[in-house]
Amino acid sequence: MVSRSVFEIVVLAAVVALYFLPALIADRRQRHDLLIIAVFNAVLGWTVLGWLLALFWALQPNPPRDLGGRTKERSRRLGMLLFSRRLDDRIQARKTRSAERERSSH
Repeated sequence: MVSRSVFEIVVLAAVVALYFLPALIADRRQRHDLLIIAVFNAVLGWTVLGWLLALFWALQPNPPRDLGGRTKERSRRLGMLLFSRRLDDRIQARKTRSAERERSSH
């Protein structure tokens, strides 16, 4: 009787561990979004597709920590580069017009 209860507890623990395998893998891989993966796994893991998606997500590499800040910085740099190119083009055009005026006046 006791051995059957122990066996059932072991089987139950194995089933729960298998169910939460994606969350356990995410924890082991030190994913930054572990909580989101674990909640997704807990809520949708009962569907085979939800469990597979959680497992796939857990196996992905960590995303950058500050993706929004990096995107904003990249956008700012691109804007500055575009501004300086346009400014350089205007300076070159002005120099060309000035040189043409000097040639035509002589």
